[in-house]
Amino acid sequence: MYKKLFAILISIIFICCGCGMKNSKQQYKSLSDTITERDQIIIGVKSDSYPFGYKTSSGNYEGYDVEIGRIIAKNLLGDRNKVKFVPVTASDRMMKLYSNDVDILIATMSITPKRKEILDFSNSYYTAGQAILVKKGSKIRHLKDLSGKRAIIVFGSTSEQSLRSGVSNLGILGYKTYDEAYKALKNGRAEALVSDNAILLNYALKDDSVELLPQLYTKEPYAIAFRKEKESQSMIKYVNEILNKEARKGTLDKLQEQFEIK
Repeated sequence: MYKKLFAILISIIFICCGCGMKNSKQQYKSLSDTITERDQIIIGVKSDSYPFGYKTSSGNYEGYDVEIGRIIAKNLLGDRNKVKFVPVTASDRMMKLYSNDVDILIATMSITPKRKEILDFSNSYYTAGQAILVKKGSKIRHLKDLSGKRAIIVFGSTSEQSLRSGVSNLGILGYKTYDEAYKALKNGRAEALVSDNAILLNYALKDDSVELLPQLYTKEPYAIAFRKEKESQSMIKYVNEILNKEARKGTLDKLQEQFEIK
């Protein structure tokens, strides 16, 4: 995936250089200017990651990440409804960002050194941690207990790196969505599902046949992701000001309580 994204970045650079050669006086336009002129912000969010990003039975997007998107729209455009949400998965969200399908990502995206090579991030707005979901009665109690067994991850998440570095002789099964990964666990395809605790908690609360183990193995600071380009810089600064203001007002704490992730 990272090789594909680097290829896209190189293509964008060549295109931009080509445009500059054709019109050296072409006016620079920041991401914030583009959004303001459009009078709408397009945000990539999860549709299967309750309580961060999910679709209701009526087809509306809801969740903690979604509400942060509406707050940004309100501050930037004066109306919390001037936002278009585009569904993304852990495996395709960076591709959708760099293909300009979305302006920004608010999609349970944690900051990692590898991602910072190809993305820019806002300040963190939530901290999760890697945890283990197992079937009730499982003998798996800790990460080390997975040695010689199989675990499930979601493609594009940070779980695989955590497992590779922490467990030897481990078979890893990957799925595109959290719901697919959860069904695989229920069907006995592997002994555990490893992902962010706040996302796995939803399954444990709704299903008595599974159990979320209490130990966290990492810290996953969630942040808003931007294309790594100069056009993003003023928008990143503005978004950070919004996040800081809403944190001081207690808005983020109230939202975390509302979605039971505090």
